[in-house]
Amino acid sequence: MTVTVSATLAVNEALAEKRRQGVRVLPLGFGEAGLPVHPVLRDRLTAGNGANAYGPVAGSAALREAAAGYWGRRDLPTDPDMVVAGPGSKPLLYSLLLEIGGDPAIAAPSWVSYAAQSRLLGRRPIMVPTAPGEGGVPQPDLLHAAVTAARAEGRTVGAVVVTLPDNPTGTVASRDTVRRLAEVARELDLVIISDEIYRDLVHPAEPGGEPAHVHSPAEFAPERTVVTTGLSKNLALGGWRIGVLRLPDSETGRRLRGGLLGVASEIWSSPAAPVQEAAAHAFGEPAELLDHIDRSRRLHGIVARAAAEAFTRAGASVAAPRAAFYLYPDLGPVRDRLASVHGVTTGPALAGLLLERFGMGVLPAAEFGESADSLRLRVATSLLYGDSEERRYAALSATDPLALPWIRAHLDRLSEVLDELLAPRRGPLSVPQPGTPVAEPVR
Repeated sequence: MTVTVSATLAVNEALAEKRRQGVRVLPLGFGEAGLPVHPVLRDRLTAGNGANAYGPVAGSAALREAAAGYWGRRDLPTDPDMVVAGPGSKPLLYSLLLEIGGDPAIAAPSWVSYAAQSRLLGRRPIMVPTAPGEGGVPQPDLLHAAVTAARAEGRTVGAVVVTLPDNPTGTVASRDTVRRLAEVARELDLVIISDEIYRDLVHPAEPGGEPAHVHSPAEFAPERTVVTTGLSKNLALGGWRIGVLRLPDSETGRRLRGGLLGVASEIWSSPAAPVQEAAAHAFGEPAELLDHIDRSRRLHGIVARAAAEAFTRAGASVAAPRAAFYLYPDLGPVRDRLASVHGVTTGPALAGLLLERFGMGVLPAAEFGESADSLRLRVATSLLYGDSEERRYAALSATDPLALPWIRAHLDRLSEVLDELLAPRRGPLSVPQPGTPVAEPVR
C-alpha cells in the first residue's frame, strides 16, 4: 500500500518551506512540546555516552524499575518485568497492534497514527465517535454497537485504543466514561491500549480552576489494559525517541510480552543505551524535573486558553482545553460565511486556505478520522513559545507569558487571521501570498 507522510510532520515541513520563502508563518500544526531540555537531563545523557552495548530487548533494568515507580506513584502498581521500553511510543503502539491482531476500535477523532498504523498492518480501523468535551475515549454504548456489528460481519476485533488526556482535542474523559469503557471492553474481551503520554500535562480549563483528574482504564480493567507513555511531551524530548509501556500482570499481559519482545528483537533490538540512562533518571521524578514539568503545564494552559478565546471571539465553538497544548475549534457555526466569502465547504479546504493565504498551519478533522465536511481544526500552540532557548526559558519563568512580545505577536496574528478570514469580502484580501516577504513578529 502507498504510505504518505504523517499529516503532523507534513504541515511542519510545509511551514518550514514557507519560512525559507520569507513568508510570516503561524505554526499551529505540529504537536511538539516546544521547550528546552532540562540541564540535568543533558548531563545524564552526556554521562551515559559510553554505554554502547545493545542491552536487554525490554530495556535496562534501571529504566524499567524507574518506569514502574512512576506508575506506582499514580496508583498503578507495576512489576518492572511487565514494562517494555522502545525507541518512542509509536513503535511500541505499532508492535502492540501487530501482536494483538484484528481490527482495532479507535476514537473519532484521534491521533493520526493509530488508524494509519492499523492500515499499514492491513487492518480496517473501526472509528467510534467520542462525546463532546471527552475526547480520546469512544462512547461506550457506540463502541459496543460498532464492535458487535463488525463481528457479525465476520471481522475480528481485538483492541480498543484510547488517549488520556486527548490529542487532538486537549480534553480529558470523565471517570464514568472511562469506567463504562472498561466494562464494555471486558464484556467484549477487548484489550485496551491506553496512550497516556499527556497525563502529566493536565491544566485548569480556566484560570484559578482545578485541573481534571486522569483516570486510566487500568484502574477499572487492570487485567486487559496496556498503558503507554514517553518523555516527548512532559519533558519535550521528542528527538530522543524513548517510550515505555506497562503490560497487565495477567495471562493476557504475559502473552503480549512474549510477542512484543519477539517483534522488538527483530526491529529495534533495544532502545539507545545513553537515552535509557537519562530516561531512568527522568522517570525517577527528581524535584528539579517536577518543577520543570509544573512550569510547562502552566505555560501550556495559559497559551492554549488564550488561543481558544481568539477562536471563540471569531464565532467558533471550542471545548475548553484541559491538557497538553491542543484545542479543537469547530468553525461549523460560521460555515455559511466561509462558503460565501471563500467558497470553502470542507475541513481540508479550510486548512489549505489558512496555510496558503495566511501562512497558518493547522490540521483538519479529516486527518483525525472525522468527515471531510467537518470544519473542526486541530490547533497546537506549543511552537509559539519562542525560536530560541533563551525565549523558551523566558516563557517558562514568566509570570505572564502572554505579555512576552513574541508570544503576544503570535496571538495577535491569530486574531488578525481569524478576523480577515471571516470578514465580509469588500475587495481583494490584504494578506501575504506564498513567497511574499513580510515583516517578522515583534521580537
